[in-house]
Amino acid sequence: MAGRSKYRKTDEDLKRKYRPESLVSSYGYDPHLSEGSVIPPIFLSSTFVFPTAEEGERSFRMAYHLGKAKEGEHPSLIYSRLNNPDLEILEDRLTLFEKGTEKGAVFSSGMGAIATLSLALLRQGDSLIYSAPVYGGTDHLFSHILPQLGIRTIPFDAGAPGKEVEPLLREAAKSGHPPRLVFVETPANPTCTHTDVREMREAIDRFAGRSKRRPYLAVDNTFLGPMWQHPAEHGADLVVYSATKFLGGHSDVVAGAVLGPAALVENEIKTYRTMLGTNLGPFEGYLLLRSLNTLKMRMKGQMVNAQHVAEWLDAHPKVVSVHYPGLLQLGDPQRTIFDRQCSGAGSMITFYLKGGKREAFRFLNALEIFHLAVSLGSTESLAEHPATMTHSDLDPDSRLRLGITDQMIRLSIGAEHYEDLIADLSQALDRV
Repeated sequence: MAGRSKYRKTDEDLKRKYRPESLVSSYGYDPHLSEGSVIPPIFLSSTFVFPTAEEGERSFRMAYHLGKAKEGEHPSLIYSRLNNPDLEILEDRLTLFEKGTEKGAVFSSGMGAIATLSLALLRQGDSLIYSAPVYGGTDHLFSHILPQLGIRTIPFDAGAPGKEVEPLLREAAKSGHPPRLVFVETPANPTCTHTDVREMREAIDRFAGRSKRRPYLAVDNTFLGPMWQHPAEHGADLVVYSATKFLGGHSDVVAGAVLGPAALVENEIKTYRTMLGTNLGPFEGYLLLRSLNTLKMRMKGQMVNAQHVAEWLDAHPKVVSVHYPGLLQLGDPQRTIFDRQCSGAGSMITFYLKGGKREAFRFLNALEIFHLAVSLGSTESLAEHPATMTHSDLDPDSRLRLGITDQMIRLSIGAEHYEDLIADLSQALDRV
């Protein structure tokens, strides 16, 4: 078959037989069909030639779901807003890492992924129920933009058990705004609070037993995924990423991803992506394909560094408290959730300084190795002040209630030597 299948070499048996890091350099691609190039070429073409008019008709009918496709049948390459070889290979390889998912869709940014998902699944009169805090851009979309479209949005505290969320589902249904989507960010940005994905799914299923339709469960897995947490294995329908972060890992690409069941991703989310134009570009897709090859090594090394840094901060006299999964103690409900759904602690640390904004700014301005910058997950270590930066758009009262105070510092630990990172933190804290 022409087009899509020409460059793809997917094999479900291989996925079951070998580990993701062993397949990520080859899965979904046949070098012999691209002049033997060991990596996929960058297909910068905006449009693609059909071999016949009949093939063009067939491909458009499939792309716009104008007829039922045969099993294993795909449209030819049409136009890079609809399909592109680099992006399709990338989407196949992402499913290697995100266990429990069948298909992926990549986007021009993490917010492009979340916005497209929301518009694909929600309609006027529906309700969205979401954990808080979430990333500041996500909060703005949920708090300000979706309500303008007639969508009711209802937050609940990150870490809340499913039994506390189930009444929100019932209340929304009774109010005439049936819940269509539950969105969970875990660990939460920036508090690192864990929410139990399995409990959320069970709460949704109990509600659905009394309802005509079951709300979808989407989980933003940016902080720990895809190495240390697999939400689809715990009941999530969709797994969302800012691929800019750990998936990219080098601060040189902005991208997003959604992974989940084939029918939902291919028929719902990709259809909206095509019409909204939120697709990723081929060069950015190439950068992500490059980064996936080192994903496990990067995330593992960064996690080792983060454990050292977190333990050091936890013992420092000018630090009030440290939020890092690797410090959770037995008996803590957060530790119970972590043990159930995570296999590693990741490399995101939030801590609270003694003092307030003045002390926090003194600390940040004194850093020498850490970069004072937002974003996360890259090989360089980053530090930021959530209350005045990434989460400054939140309602002030809500921000304080959620623990996003002037004392809070968020660190993304990179690949530098951990002793040097600690030395940098030490000299900066000495100036506070």
